[in-house]
Amino acid sequence: MCARAGASEAIDLDPQPIELTILMPCLNEAETLGTCINKALGFLNDSGVVGEVLVADNGSTDGSQDIARRMGARVVDVPRRGYGAALRAGIAAARGRYTIMGDADDSYDFSRLAPFLDELRGGAKLVMGNRFAGGIAPGAMPALHRYLGNPVLSFLGNRLFPSPVGDFHCGLRGFETATMRNLGLQTTGMEFASEMVVKSSLANLRIAEVPTTLSPDGRSRPPHLRSWRDGWRHLRFLLIYSPSWLFLYPGLALMALGLFVMALLATGDRTIGSVTFGPHTLLYSALAVIVGFEEVQFARFTKYLGALSGELPPDPVFAWFDSVVTLEVGLALGIVLVAIGFAGTLAALAHWSSFRFGNLPPEGVMHVTIPAVTAIITGVQLVTSSFFMYALRHGPGSHE
Repeated sequence: MCARAGASEAIDLDPQPIELTILMPCLNEAETLGTCINKALGFLNDSGVVGEVLVADNGSTDGSQDIARRMGARVVDVPRRGYGAALRAGIAAARGRYTIMGDADDSYDFSRLAPFLDELRGGAKLVMGNRFAGGIAPGAMPALHRYLGNPVLSFLGNRLFPSPVGDFHCGLRGFETATMRNLGLQTTGMEFASEMVVKSSLANLRIAEVPTTLSPDGRSRPPHLRSWRDGWRHLRFLLIYSPSWLFLYPGLALMALGLFVMALLATGDRTIGSVTFGPHTLLYSALAVIVGFEEVQFARFTKYLGALSGELPPDPVFAWFDSVVTLEVGLALGIVLVAIGFAGTLAALAHWSSFRFGNLPPEGVMHVTIPAVTAIITGVQLVTSSFFMYALRHGPGSHE
């Protein structure tokens, strides 16, 4: 429905361009949908904004669609289930230059959208509500979400993807419609809320935040949100889109720790105080080096594939690294590591021969064999990863 006054569908002939779409995802919200539409229409009428109310229905069986149409809202049917699926379809169908989205459970006040629209008119591409700044009514947010889930996920989101957003998962938010369509949003579940902020941050869009209120929803049924499942989906999304924190930094830390311990123990046991560190400690340091190296390789692959698909921005550090560590350089370094490993193996065999290949006290020779095996493994990994990276860049279907 296009509105300056809440008229019928015929008002679509109004030559004035629609400035604002008020979008509500809906799945069996008959108890509260009418209240939300009334508030949204009231805002359009009172503010003089040319707009529409759009309901993205996710397969309601309680008559929500009929309520929406009867009240003058436009309805788009979304057969694919999921919060993100409904909103993606709604964004695709929105006619307004700007869109403000919010849940249809009457927890957000659609009559107070002016701060969002003001920021959008001022040039912001995404405007987030902040419930912690605006006020959370008693009983409106479970304690688990208020004191653990939202603060932790918002903190992580801002560390991984710097932005001014203090409430990553506020459901009331506005954006420039065409800009959001061009971000390539893909998720279908509750993690859609994180995807919108993450991809806006990665695209260096101007993001603003305004205080908003949260009230207890008006439904008699339980909410669709499942705390632990959906919390994990948000966390999973944040980590996948930050390969540096998921793979690179942990990998570098493991490698540095492993190499440091290995260097200390390569020539023999070390005693610090009353604790002696020997071959078993050396074995675990080797594990740290191998796992850390593998993590760094995963970061390299993920960064490249993410940039290739457009999901992640190009990383200049990795681009420089890949230009220096070519296939030939990677092969040469890998072969050198394998050769070092075999040299250590030969030294261990020579030591064994002094015992006429009989029983050999393990303590001494393990300080040689463990670093040797580590060098061979990492060398082989470097050779294979170099070929794999070359195949990604120059193989069938590549763009280089």
